[in-house]
Amino acid sequence: MGGKTNQSYAVAVPQPIRALVAPVLLTSLLLPVLQLMRPQLEQRLKTVCVETGASGNAALAAKLEGPCAQLARPTSQCLVQETADSGRSLAILGEMVRGDFGADSEVVVKRCLARMLGLPADSLQAVPLKELAQGFAKTRR
Repeated sequence: MGGKTNQSYAVAVPQPIRALVAPVLLTSLLLPVLQLMRPQLEQRLKTVCVETGASGNAALAAKLEGPCAQLARPTSQCLVQETADSGRSLAILGEMVRGDFGADSEVVVKRCLARMLGLPADSLQAVPLKELAQGFAKTRR
């Protein structure tokens, strides 16, 4: 029996193809990390929802726990999926580590908001996030 050698063959991949494939591979590697962080994001969204909605009213806060939890789950799922789909996973993880809400996070929030409203993903990108928040605040009054 002849000795069998393990040979590896390197394939030269042209730079344009590497540039196209690298973000997909990176996203697929980071998606599990994002999914692991989703329960914490969901809890934070629920907390913000309850605190904002109750404005210090304990009885109202107790009533908002369930509805806010129901809203937080699909919102956190959407944010994780849009982060992966946008190709901005690494940048957003960096923003999260720094405790920053930067341009990449803003893009993902707008994409998720558009998706949850049934709009095309990039339809809200030209609208400043502050204007979107003010518009939703006006509907509460």
